[in-house]
Amino acid sequence: MKRILFGIAIITLLGTFSSCKDESCDVCDLLDKTEVIELQTEFGNIYLQLFEETPIHCRNFDSLVRARYYDSTEFHRCVDDFVIQGGSPTSKDDNRNNDGSGGPGYTLPAEIDTSIHKHEYGSLAAARLGNMTNPERRSSGSQFYIVTDPDGASFLDNEYTVFGKVLAGMEVAKIIEGQPKNAAGLPDQRIKMYIRHVSLSPQELIDRGIVL
Repeated sequence: MKRILFGIAIITLLGTFSSCKDESCDVCDLLDKTEVIELQTEFGNIYLQLFEETPIHCRNFDSLVRARYYDSTEFHRCVDDFVIQGGSPTSKDDNRNNDGSGGPGYTLPAEIDTSIHKHEYGSLAAARLGNMTNPERRSSGSQFYIVTDPDGASFLDNEYTVFGKVLAGMEVAKIIEGQPKNAAGLPDQRIKMYIRHVSLSPQELIDRGIVL
């Protein structure tokens, strides 16, 4: 099986056995699949790729996904033609006033290199506290956002760590962005997410619009 992780999807593809030529071989079927990260919502699924150039963020996100940390967390900030943001564990409780205030109890060192990755449409990046209290630009341990402006968000470059991108499902992100919300961007209705690794065949990748 190929893994899109190096080592949301993550892109490291494991090799296939060249000696296996029987199309009915179960081992071949397994090796012909690619592991990607699937973010499930009531509006549809978003498929993610993590960048090997940001190994700390990559490994952290992958480990949280495998621990099912994000399951039942919500998108707590949706700004039209800007971002959708989620990943705070406080969004699981009944108090919606604390949504967006939580994390796993640690932060991550910045991995910012705009010569490689910028804030483009569909970029996956780490949220963080502002510069006044966080001059090192350390990232939240779990909160992330997806850029939904078709023109990107270049003014965020050099400020936040971009550690992945959307492979497919931006139409779902735009639906989430467009839900009724208050002035702070908190959706009127809860928008839960469930994130997991899935193994997809070449045809399943095509069916979901995923291009690697």
